[in-house]
Amino acid sequence: MLETHYAACYWLARLEPIDACARRLESFLGMMAPLEPSWSRWHQSAATFEKARKRQVQSDALTLTRLLGQKSNRFGDNSNFWLWAGESSDETSGIRGSCGSASTYVSSACILNSLGQSEVAKRVVTAPVMTGVVRAMALAWEPEFALATSSQHVDTLVTEQFPKPGTYAGWVTYLADFRGPVPPLPAPVQVEHLPDRGTLITLTQEKFSASNPAHVALAADVQARLQAAGLLTPLRPWGT
Repeated sequence: MLETHYAACYWLARLEPIDACARRLESFLGMMAPLEPSWSRWHQSAATFEKARKRQVQSDALTLTRLLGQKSNRFGDNSNFWLWAGESSDETSGIRGSCGSASTYVSSACILNSLGQSEVAKRVVTAPVMTGVVRAMALAWEPEFALATSSQHVDTLVTEQFPKPGTYAGWVTYLADFRGPVPPLPAPVQVEHLPDRGTLITLTQEKFSASNPAHVALAADVQARLQAAGLLTPLRPWGT
């Protein structure tokens, strides 16, 4: 089975101005850069790879404020972004997301798009890097929930066409403090508390795979414990 991995964070109904979202994106990009060499240069999309390569985006807050404020990137009170990185057309990775909306129906998010079988994926789909990505998401975006995991594993957990973020755990899971305290978890799970943010939970230092029965069993055990503690619930409006 060819397995793909991704990372994502989510929050709901937190109204923020464009410049505040830009500062969060600046912080996130800055923390991503040390995790993977290609993540130090980000670009906007274009009709061809070569044209897109010429659309590099500087990662300072002023430039990002202008980017997020463009009419094409605004939808109501929401600022959207889509950026990619990579040295060749078959070695790219991308991030996309939205920030600033007060909507109680559609969550804001930042997503590291599905990583396939490329050389970039081989470098970054490791416990240290994926935990680092989720840590960066937690620190920069202050989400309610985040995870890095196998797309195929999520498919076995969630039957809805549009799964509700916050209701399932992953290889790496982040839970904001206001969700409640994390219960004791079995070895080899590693738990890291981020002051004034929340808790990172990393199931295994091995590359997590939905085809590994031991990984699946550990994930099910941790999911059950988090559910019993009332920590895996749909997102709620920020501050409630």
